[in-house]
Amino acid sequence: MKQTSLNSKSVAGFNFPTIIINRYRNESFYSQGEPADAVLYLENGHVKLATVSGEGKQAVVGILGPGEFFGESCLAGRTQRDSSATALSNCVARKIPKAEMLLALKKQPQFSEFFLASVLARKIRLEEDLADQICNPCEVRLARALLLLAEFGQSAHATVDPKVDQHTLAAIVGTTQPRISVLLHRFKERGFVECVDRLLINRALLARVCVRGARNSQHSRPDYSILNSA
Repeated sequence: MKQTSLNSKSVAGFNFPTIIINRYRNESFYSQGEPADAVLYLENGHVKLATVSGEGKQAVVGILGPGEFFGESCLAGRTQRDSSATALSNCVARKIPKAEMLLALKKQPQFSEFFLASVLARKIRLEEDLADQICNPCEVRLARALLLLAEFGQSAHATVDPKVDQHTLAAIVGTTQPRISVLLHRFKERGFVECVDRLLINRALLARVCVRGARNSQHSRPDYSILNSA
């Protein structure tokens, strides 16, 4: 049987069938209330998870990036999707039917570890997102959202997909589009971001805002003090 390192960046290396799915920005992977019959693994792009209340109020419950699973609640007995998954940019994902997923988890210990590590890491990050949403002001929440959406390369800047507009950022942050516009202008004045053909995030900001690893944990927490000291 084919073996794959836990450091694999995709489920493609494991020994079970998957279905490749492509989505353009704003296209849906699935909608709330639809049958929950598969798990998805995101290879490229960013996905927004959102839920709508009975009164029609929408809440963004998570932003996912490459290397993350979603739709896994079907493995816990859910028969319907409890949220909607929408592409924030052009995306490539692998769809794993529920039966194949359950068999792989049972028969392939390496994949089970890979899946568990990924889901636990996302759970921790979503808990931090929730704490950020409740405890921090809008500009800190926006900074964190930009960092989560950033595409890291070898240049002096990280970039955010130009298709992620201010309305999308407002939904993620939990504020209004005019407020996002004001905050981005403030960030530009401080040198945190630039706008050319896309939003560029200064790596100096990333170095100061992003994680400082805790000695007793593999996970790290952002230091947002720079935002309040400029």
